[in-house]
Amino acid sequence: MEPEARPTPTQKTTPEQAADADLTPAVFALRARAQEYRRLRQVFIGNQGLRGGWIALMNLCLVLSIGWALYSVAAAIHPFKIGDLSPVAIGIQVAILYLAIYGSNLILGQVRARGLRWALFGSQGLRAGWSVAIFVGLFLGLIQVVGRILVTLFPVLRKDDFSPGTAALQELIPFLAMVGAAAIVAFMERRRIRDYNLAGPKRGRHFFGGLAAGFAALSLLVGALAWGGWLHFGAVALSGAAILQFGALWGCCFLLVGCVEEGTFRCYLQFTLTRGINFWWALACVGGLCLRLLVHAKGNGVWGVYAIALLGLIPCWRLHKAESPGAGFWQAAWVTSTLFGFVHTSNNGENWIGIFAAALIGFVFCVSVRVTGSAWWAIGCHASWDWAETYFYGTADSGFVAKGHYLTSTPAGATLWSGGTDGPEGSLLVIPVVLLLLVVILALYGRKKRNMVSDQALEQALG
Repeated sequence: MEPEARPTPTQKTTPEQAADADLTPAVFALRARAQEYRRLRQVFIGNQGLRGGWIALMNLCLVLSIGWALYSVAAAIHPFKIGDLSPVAIGIQVAILYLAIYGSNLILGQVRARGLRWALFGSQGLRAGWSVAIFVGLFLGLIQVVGRILVTLFPVLRKDDFSPGTAALQELIPFLAMVGAAAIVAFMERRRIRDYNLAGPKRGRHFFGGLAAGFAALSLLVGALAWGGWLHFGAVALSGAAILQFGALWGCCFLLVGCVEEGTFRCYLQFTLTRGINFWWALACVGGLCLRLLVHAKGNGVWGVYAIALLGLIPCWRLHKAESPGAGFWQAAWVTSTLFGFVHTSNNGENWIGIFAAALIGFVFCVSVRVTGSAWWAIGCHASWDWAETYFYGTADSGFVAKGHYLTSTPAGATLWSGGTDGPEGSLLVIPVVLLLLVVILALYGRKKRNMVSDQALEQALG
């Protein structure tokens, strides 16, 4: 006789266990993220909304920011200092304080009405303004940390020496700070560093194409100066192994320069501002930079910044009125190019042509990002332009003359044509050379970009 089969007892499951049985790893991950978000939310949000401490801090920051902007405007119109007791100065200061508090209350009212999430996050994640603020804060902080470490390890950095080894170590500080800041912000935004305009197709080809274009463009400029008698060449300054040694050292230095400046302006800032800027924010940024120069800067070619700011105003306004899908990119290019010129006003020996040329070539680099899909062409062109100018031809670069250059050259004649202490970048001839570089970019890569877009549209139409 076979034993009678008995049914196995079934274990009762609770509704929560039954629900958990159907969960996939992806759902578990989403639940974990939701719990992290709730914990983070508790830091900012209480039972009655945004916590009072954060409201007070935001209020203070807004009052100080709005007050600083209004003070800059007022000081440009009627010069005065905080604490002046003249009737006009007192009236201006009271008006500034009142308007700053009023503006702060308006902004905080919007935050209370729409919620903190609206203030911090948009349709593409963390709002661009907060992202830029976090990046700048991290970048400046990391520069201090990395700088102290490298100065301790390499005491030669304490000297004011424009030699290739020292210059390369000096450029390593902002490079490491930039990479660190970008990595942290990318982690916060759930992106990769390569997402910041570094992930386009044919990166190696574009980089070496930029190297060739930068050297050719600078050579054309130097050749025009020599032909016109505004630049005279002397004896070769190096010989033997020193040629390769200094050439390689300066090559490393200017590759870091290209990575830092293009990585900051054409990679991170261009990408981030494109996804979160409009005409009015762009106008506020550009206007703020010009106002800062108007109030505080004297000389050093500030009119070059004003010129590039005015040149971009009408095109960006027309894109805004037409509601063009690509308006954000060009408005961001207007801001980053103006900021690029603004940063160069701190260099010694700059004239307005050199500042304008720096901003203009910054715009050309933005165009290269648009047509090639990445900033690699700009990095290569920037590095080889500076290498040719500083090392190969031995001319001044933004007011600096390097040690260990290959050729020896001396400017001659009117500064308008020779560039004077600014070097070839300060010559009026640099503008047509940069414009020619823009035409070459559009001719080489713009048509390929249009053909690629047409092919994609055709494939979508054929389905």
